[in-house]
Amino acid sequence: MKSIWVVDDDHSIRFVLEKALTREGLPVRCFSNARDLLAALDEDSPQVLVSDIRMPGGSGLDLLAKVKARLPHLPVIIMTAYSDLDSAVSAFQGGAFEYLPKPFDLAAAVELIRRAQTESMRETVDEAAAAEVPEMLGQAPAMQDVFRAIGRLSQSHVTVLITGESGSGKELVARALHKHSPRSEGPFVAINTAAIPKDLLESELFGHERGAFTGAQATRRGRFEQADGGTLFLDEIGDMPLELQTRLLRVLSDGQFYRVGGHSPLRSNVRVIAATHQNLEARVRQGAFREDLFHRLNVIRLRLPPLRERREDIAVLAKFFLQRSAAELGVEPKRLTDAALALLLEFEFPGNVRQLENICHWLSVMAPSQVVEPKDLPQELLQPGLGLSIEPLDATAAEPAPLPLASKAAQALPAAAPAMPSFGAGPDAWVAEVSREARRLLAAGETDVWDSLTRRFEASLILAALDLTRGRRIEAAQKLGIGRNTITRKIQELGLDP
Repeated sequence: MKSIWVVDDDHSIRFVLEKALTREGLPVRCFSNARDLLAALDEDSPQVLVSDIRMPGGSGLDLLAKVKARLPHLPVIIMTAYSDLDSAVSAFQGGAFEYLPKPFDLAAAVELIRRAQTESMRETVDEAAAAEVPEMLGQAPAMQDVFRAIGRLSQSHVTVLITGESGSGKELVARALHKHSPRSEGPFVAINTAAIPKDLLESELFGHERGAFTGAQATRRGRFEQADGGTLFLDEIGDMPLELQTRLLRVLSDGQFYRVGGHSPLRSNVRVIAATHQNLEARVRQGAFREDLFHRLNVIRLRLPPLRERREDIAVLAKFFLQRSAAELGVEPKRLTDAALALLLEFEFPGNVRQLENICHWLSVMAPSQVVEPKDLPQELLQPGLGLSIEPLDATAAEPAPLPLASKAAQALPAAAPAMPSFGAGPDAWVAEVSREARRLLAAGETDVWDSLTRRFEASLILAALDLTRGRRIEAAQKLGIGRNTITRKIQELGLDP
C-alpha cells in the first residue's frame, strides 16, 4: 500500500497526524518542507498528499501546482487557517481534493484522508479497467470505415478534425488515434472548449504566470504544455471565441505561444485533434469561425455516424454497457428481452451512444428484476413523443437530459416511497410526477409533505451531482450552483454521508 505523505513545517502537526494515521493502520511519511518532498517524488509517489499552505521555502500552492503537473490524479488536501480562505479558494482552482482548516478535529481529518484514499484507489481501478475494455465497439459499415481510417492514420502526426453529433463518441476516436500513433507514450490531454468560461479558457490552454491576473498566485502550465510530446484533444472547437482562435492558429502555424502574462515564448510539440458537432463551413460563412483556422484543422476529417445510422451496433453496445454498470455496482448484469431490445432498436437516440449508456446504467439501478421487460424501460423509450428532437449537424445540439443514476440516490429515499420522477421524460413530466406524489401524500393525511418531498428532491439533486463528479463535493456544488458550505450542510442534514 502506498503511503500518506504529510508536509508541514510545524513538527506538532506532523507528529499528531502521523500518530493518528498509524493507529488507523495507514502508512505515513512526513516532510518538513516542499523541497524534500519534491525530491522524494523522483523515487516514489504517495496515495494521498496532505500539505500545509504556508511553509518556508515554498508555499503549498506552488507545491500543489508542481505535484499536479507530475501526478494529475493524486488527491491533495491543503491545510489552512480559517483566516486564509482566499488561499483555499486558489487551492481548489489548482486542483486540490479538499481543504482542512486549522485547528482541525483529528477524527474529521482522518476521515477526510480516508475519503481521499478511496478516491485515489478508485482512480487506479478505473484506469486499469479502462485499459482492459475495448476501445470502441461497432460492426456497422459506417464504424468499420472509422476503424480503417484510424488504422491508416496510425503512423501519422497529421492534424485530424472529428465531426459528429453530441454523444456519438468523438473523444473515444481521439483517444484511439493517440493510442495507435507514434505519440502513444506521451500524454493525452482533453479539453472541452465549450465547457470553460471565455475569460478562463486562454489560461486553461496556454497557462499563466504568477500575478498575471487577480487570483493567479502561482505559475500554471496550460494544456499545450501538459500535452507536450503527446496529443491535445480540443472538443467542441466550433464554440471557441474568435480571439482565442487567432492564438490557436498561431500555435498551429509556428509551434510557439506565450503564457498569459508571460514574455518568453514557449514551444509546443503537440499533435492537435479537434472535434465539433457543428457545421464549421456554415460557422465560417457566418463569421463565427476563422476560415484560415478551419483549413489548418481540416487536414483529415473523420465523420462519426450517429447511433441511428448504426442500429446493428445497439444490441452489442447495450450488452456491454449493462455488464459494465453491473460491475461498477457490484451486481449481476441485467438482460434485455427480445421485446425490450426491439424498442431500443426503434428509438432514434438523439443523445447517441452516451444516451444508450445512461439508459443501461439507469436500468442496472432501477429495473426490478434481472430480465428487463419493455415496461421496465424509461419513459422516453415507451413514449417517443416525449423524447428530444433530433437536430441537424449544423444546429446547436442540446445535450440529452440526464437519466436518474446512482444507486445511493435510491437508497437515500424512504423504502415505502416511490422513486423520484424520471427527468428524461420531457421538460414538464417530472413536475407532474411531483404533483401526483404530493396529492397522494396529502390525501393520505400526511402532515410533513413539504419536508418529505423537499428532502427527497434535494437528496436526488445532490447525489446525482456527486455521482457525476465521482464524489467531489466542491465540483458538485459548482455544478448545482450552490456554495461549498451549503452542500456540506445538506449532506449532513439529509444523512447522505457514507
